[in-house]
Order: sequence, then structure tokens, then C-alpha cells
Amino acid sequence: MIKLVQVSLQRGSKMLLESADLITFQGQKIGIVGVNGAGKTSLFQLIRGEISALAGDVDIPKSLTWAYIRQVIPNTDMTAVDYAARGDEEYADLMDRLSRAEEQQDGMAIANIHGRLSEIDGYSLPNKAAKILVGLGFSQEQLAQGVNTFSGGWRMRLNLAQVLLSRADVLLLDEPTNHLDLEGIVWLEQWLKETPQSFFVISHDREFLDHVTSHIVHLHDQQLKLYTGNYSTFEKNYAEALRIQHAAFQKQKRVREHMQSFVDRFRAKATKAKQAQSRIRMLEKMEQIAPVRALSPFEFEFAETAPVGNPMIQIEHVNLGYETNVVLEQLTLNINNDSRIGLLGLNGAGKSTFIKAIAGDIKPLCGQININSKVKVGYFAQHQLDQLSADESPMWHLIHLDPKITERDARNFLGGFNFKGDRVFERVGNFSGGEKSRLVLALLVWQKPSLLLLDEPTNHLDMQMREALSDALQNFTGTLLVVSHDRYLLNSLVDEFWLVDSGSISRFDGSLTDYHKWLMKRMQELTKESSGKTKKEIKNNEEKIDCVRLEKNLEKLVSKLEKLMSKFEDESLYQPEKQAKLTSLTQEQKQLEKKIAEIEDQI
Repeated sequence: MIKLVQVSLQRGSKMLLESADLITFQGQKIGIVGVNGAGKTSLFQLIRGEISALAGDVDIPKSLTWAYIRQVIPNTDMTAVDYAARGDEEYADLMDRLSRAEEQQDGMAIANIHGRLSEIDGYSLPNKAAKILVGLGFSQEQLAQGVNTFSGGWRMRLNLAQVLLSRADVLLLDEPTNHLDLEGIVWLEQWLKETPQSFFVISHDREFLDHVTSHIVHLHDQQLKLYTGNYSTFEKNYAEALRIQHAAFQKQKRVREHMQSFVDRFRAKATKAKQAQSRIRMLEKMEQIAPVRALSPFEFEFAETAPVGNPMIQIEHVNLGYETNVVLEQLTLNINNDSRIGLLGLNGAGKSTFIKAIAGDIKPLCGQININSKVKVGYFAQHQLDQLSADESPMWHLIHLDPKITERDARNFLGGFNFKGDRVFERVGNFSGGEKSRLVLALLVWQKPSLLLLDEPTNHLDMQMREALSDALQNFTGTLLVVSHDRYLLNSLVDEFWLVDSGSISRFDGSLTDYHKWLMKRMQELTKESSGKTKKEIKNNEEKIDCVRLEKNLEKLVSKLEKLMSKFEDESLYQPEKQAKLTSLTQEQKQLEKKIAEIEDQI
């Protein structure tokens, strides 16, 4: 399918690939992994032909068709269903041609287009689009909303839906889970496992990669290496390769040191000079085995916390929501010292609302939330990234938080989050989402919280930072309340799960595997329920679209009639020699009036 031979790839001054080889085949489902900046997205751009290799051969059959998640969001009032359905490029082209043919009243073209739509099962495509959108978390009401009404994260889901509806040979999925919650990820996993299409997927979600991939391509040290199996298999094989490499490096190091010692001792001795020169040549020809370097640049931990009395948090008869919209009602719960709770539930059930209330970001509509006065709350949420001062540096933020800190201590601390050297003075506004998340986490760790409230803490973080955060949180001695779609993080941290569902919160007696089963059952219910509603909504939507199209045609015909009628004001038109032209104009007038009357009857 794809063959890269001795390919070198450079972006700016950075060499991403150097004499790299890769061969993949049709039917493979391939995960792309590597540290941030290794060149994963650039590899996609190379495959798509958007950038060229510095050297080497890129052999991709021209017959292959590709679909990828577009980053550009169009400015359109098209409904979510119609926009998603246009992921099938032939369907989109046919619908555009049908619109033009109807405007031109071209009966033959209309008949041919409808014939082709029937051949490609195009009439069922809006229904397929609706099912995919529901799987990705869209509500029934959102299906009929215009694209322009959605935020950036929801629009990226729309672009993902287009890719899933395409009939391309190969899908290129760059961080497809970034804007999805847990149920959306579970649904996407199932879809990718069942699709016959080949795909390449970039992801930092190891559980997701484990469930959907058959192979892993690792970008490391400007090389590409293909491993058979999912991410866990790759991790084991890679660890074994590192162990073997380290053993070979140590053995070679001992051999080189022995040879060098001989050279140093006997280079000047005439009787040994020949042997010394021979060992020098051997040292020069010996292929240098690279030492195994520590892969993670992150090293940090949370401070020890002092215990507080139980209950740490007492919630009594609380309603939570926004103005008149009650999301959760009559909550009566206790959170005890040292609890490690994971919140589960469908998108929009109220998980983030609950955490915001504990953090004090929103007040209860009724009832009381009492938090022990000794508790120091640390709160991480995605909106806090926007509260960083864009024109200031990581150093400024840390000093602003703790004016007594020395520059040396600040540098050492920030270095644990991979802000090293001059990076501590760089402008935060130039940072990526992952770098901003790291900085917010660093500031959180420095505050030494005894209660951690984490709302999707791993968004934008790469695999290494996720693992470092997981390690640090495992050793955290305080109380933890977390919302996350990262199942690896939840499995490694949480002692108990609470289910947020149908306006209430209750203990979920089971594991994430049990929750997966519950989720699949609930989503099947929602899909079944949505199927009937969707058909009706799609029919209503199509009727609205037809009405808009008819109104546009009517406007054009009325405008054309008005221009025609102005010609009758020319007195010369009524001279005997212009009789033929007058007759022609009169017939055209009657035809236009007839078409106008027909459209008016339909509206």
C-alpha cells in the first residue's frame, strides 16, 4: 500500500526522518506513536502529498483514495446531518449537480442523478450520518442545527463524521479522540474494529490504540519501525529491544575500553606498535551502538498531604445547574479523606457540573456543600488554559504564584515538566495546548493541594506526560475526584466509580469493563430510539431544504419575468416588422408565469 525507501524529511531546521524505510499493506490498521515533535503529523502530510521528502522514494499507488480529518471548518448554515453526509464525495457531487439541474429544469439530468443516487444507496446516507453523529455524542436536537452554531470541538466531531462516512481506501486519523468523551471513544473503537477500511491513526490514548490497531509504527531517532500487534505488544517488544540494545552497548563499551587501554599502553612501544595500530583501525571501523537514553523528560511528584477529618466534603439536598436548567437534583453525598473517585456518565449528564460545584466555580441552586476548612483544593479544567497570561512566561506564572521562590528552585521545578533552559522565559501565548496543560499542572502541583479535582487532565498531553502524571497521581496521598476519557489513567488511579446519570449520582458497583457493557447497552437504546426520530427529522429537514430551493428558484423566475416585462415598454416592438419577436417574447412570458404558478402551488 505504502512504501518509503531511504526517505529523509525536514521541517524548517529540524530533521524528522533520515534514510527511513517503511512498508505497509492494504487491510492493516496502524497506530502511529512517538514523542511530540517526532514528525507524526508531518508523516501524514508526506503521505497526502502536501509536503515533499528531502531525499528518498515515496511510492504510493495513485489509485488509492484518502480521507482525513480536516482542520478547517467551513462557514455554512448546512445542518449537521447534511454536512456529515457530504463525507461521501460522490454523494456530495451528486447533490450539487441535482441542485443545479433542478434550477435549470433539466429533467434528463435529474433522472440520471437520481438513478446514480439509488445505485450508491445515497438515499440512506443522511440516516447513516445521523447514526454516526449520535455515536459521536450529538443529541437529536443538534442533528438539525446549522454547522455555524457549533463550537470548535463539536465542529471537529463533524469533520470526523465526514471521514467515517467516506468510501476512501485509507483513513488518516490525527488524534480522533481529542474532542470525544468516553462514550464517544467507545463507539469510535467499535466502528474502527468493524470497518473493512485500512487506516493510520495518531493517538496518545494507549487503551484506544490497544483496541483498534493491528500494527504500530514507531517514530524514534528519525527512523520508522513497524511492529506487529497493538500498543501493549509494541511496548513489550520495544522494551525488550531496549534491553538488548543496552546489553550490547555495555558489552561494546567494555571491548572498546579494553582496546583503548592496550593502545594507550603500547602505542609508543616498537614491539607492540603494529598491534596497537591494528586495534586503532578496529576501533575506527567498529559500528557505534547508541546508549539507551531515558525516554521521559518529565519528573515531578505531589507533596505529602496532612489528613483531615471525615467527611471531607458533605453534600446535602443539593440541586446543581444553570439558572432554570437543573442538571443534578437532590444530591446527598459524602466524600471522605483519601477517597479516589472516578466520575462516569454520558456526555452532558453533569460530571463537569458536579466538579465545578465542588471547586466553587458555580453555586448550588439549593442545598449546601460543606468542605472541611483544612482542605486545600487543587482544580484542573480545560478552561484554565485560557486563564494563563499569554504574554508572560512559565517563570513569571510560578513567581506570581509564589513570590518567595528563588529562580534556581523555579528552574529545577519547571524542568520536571520539561520547561528547561530558556524555555522558562518563553511567551506562553506561543505554547501548544499540551505545553499549556503541562504548565497548568505544574502550577497545580506547586500549590500542594490536599483535594485534587481533575476534569479531563490528559487532553493535549502526549504518552510520556500522561504516564508521568499517572505515576505522580498514584503516589498522591490526598483525595482525588477525576473525570477522564483516559481509561489507562482511571484504571491506575481510581478506587471507586460514581455514575452520573438521569439527574443523580450513585455508586457504580463494577469496573470500567462493566461500565463499557452498560455504556454499549445504553447507546444501543439511544441509537434505536434515535432511528425512528431521525427518519422523521430527516424527512422534515429535506422538506425544509426543498422549500428553500423552491423559493430560490421562484426568486430567479420572478426576476427573469420582470426583466422580460421591461422589454414590452419598447414602442418599436409593436411595429409590423417586429411581430415575430413580439410573439416570441409573449410565449416566453406565458412559460415563466406558468412555472411561477407551479412553484407557488408547491410552497
